[in-house]
This record gives sequence, structure tokens and C-alpha cells, in this order.
Amino acid sequence: MDIKYNITKIKNSKKDTTKDFVSVEEPLEMRLKYRKNGKIENQNISITMRTPGDDENLIRGFLFNEGIIENINEIDKVEHIGEPVGDYNLQNIIEATINKTENIDIGKLRKNFVTNSSCGVCGKTSLDSIEILKKNKLDRNFPKIKHDIITKSPELLMDNQSEFSRTGGIHASALIDQSGDVIAIKEDVGRHNALDKLIGYSLKENLLNSEKQFIACSGRLNFELIQKGLMAEIAFMVGVGAPTSLAVDLAKRFDITLLGFVKEDSYNVYNNIDRVI
Repeated sequence: MDIKYNITKIKNSKKDTTKDFVSVEEPLEMRLKYRKNGKIENQNISITMRTPGDDENLIRGFLFNEGIIENINEIDKVEHIGEPVGDYNLQNIIEATINKTENIDIGKLRKNFVTNSSCGVCGKTSLDSIEILKKNKLDRNFPKIKHDIITKSPELLMDNQSEFSRTGGIHASALIDQSGDVIAIKEDVGRHNALDKLIGYSLKENLLNSEKQFIACSGRLNFELIQKGLMAEIAFMVGVGAPTSLAVDLAKRFDITLLGFVKEDSYNVYNNIDRVI
């Protein structure tokens, strides 16, 4: 979703009045509805700044990646609620009804944080200060991804991004198979939102096959993106930009192949080069 603004463009010291497409950023409040002790409970679980659209898959992916659900079938219903508001007349509250009633620690889920479009887990200094939801390492042998597919992944991202070509201000995450086919791609102003949308959609459509697929992301790879891939058992993560130290540490802990600075002729391998062929 984007909107046109009147702008003044300056090039070679010359001014030109024109119009420019800008990606829309709006808050989304995510709510959880569940049954506890025979009563219906409602809980606000997060507020995120996102690109409107595909909100249903965003909350699906968020619930799965945060460990609130273990299976997409634990979600009975997802719907927008409340009246349309703001300049774009949008419903900015989305609610997921889940049938899971056991092992839900609402006190732990009540983060009451605002996730901005660039950072999900902020202010943490080590892996020990962040709960790791997975316990076991991933299969070291799979997937096997060819060098040529890796170097082609930035082009695959660009070719399949509809919003970026218009605004230049949006991130993308793509699920790509061993043959270089883009299985699915999602865009958002927030890197972590794009990945939540991708994983939520892939779970809903039963597209995930971790032995034959990898995820490519348009920006840098931080801890939260690697953890989201880990929750979906994706063992191969590619970033056009740089990884952070926590991302590398997490990749090493769970034997995830982590690639950064991927270009058409080069890339850096930060962990487990054995999956690159």
C-alpha cells in the first residue's frame, strides 16, 4: 500500500516539482482471544508499525514465531475488529481466536511493547537475555543450495517486489526453493513484519519444506529474523545486507547457514558453509 505525495526533487542543483509514491506505515494492534476456565479471554499481545495489507498472515506468523501456537490449526479465526480510522480508513486492530488453552503463559505474552518498523527485540546485549524458544539444532545436511541460486537471490527479490519498485522504501522476505523458484514473497516497511507475513502465509498454504528451501531477506539479518526462521525450521538464511552479532551467535548455536552481503558475484558465509554447493 502506498500513497502519492507532492515533492520537490533536486538534481544537479535544479528543482523540479513532481509526485512520489511513499509506502504507507500504520499501527496494527494484535489481539488474542482464547478460552480459559470456561471463560472467553481477550489479550492485547503487540502493537507493530506495518504496511497495511496481509494483516491476517502477519498475526498468524507472529503467533507461530513467538511460540504462542505450535500449529496453524490452533487458530480458529482471524478477523479485523473495530471501526475504520485514520486518513486511510483502515481497521487497525486484528484478533486471532485460538483453540489452544494449555501452556499459554499470558503473563509472559503480555509484552506491552510497541514494535517499530526497524526493531523488534531492542536493548538486548546477549543471547542469554533473550528467551530462545527452540531447543534442538537443525539438520546439518539440508537444504543444499547452489552457489548460482544464492547469487541470484537479490535479483529474485527485486523482480518479485511490487511495492519496492514503486516506493523504494519497503522490505521483503521470500521463500525460495533449491531450483531458484520463488514459492512466496511478502513485503512490509518492517523486516520482521515481512517475515511474519511470509511464514504465516506459508503455514496457512502448507508451503514449507525446510529440506529444499531457504529464506532471502532484503535488508540486514538481525537476531529476530533468524529466530523467526528457526521457529519455521528454516536452516538457510540469506540477507542482502549485513548480519548482526546476535544473529551470527544464534545461527552458530542452532547450526543455521547464514549468508550476508549477497550480491551477484559474492557473499559472506558466517556459519555452516557445508550446505552451499
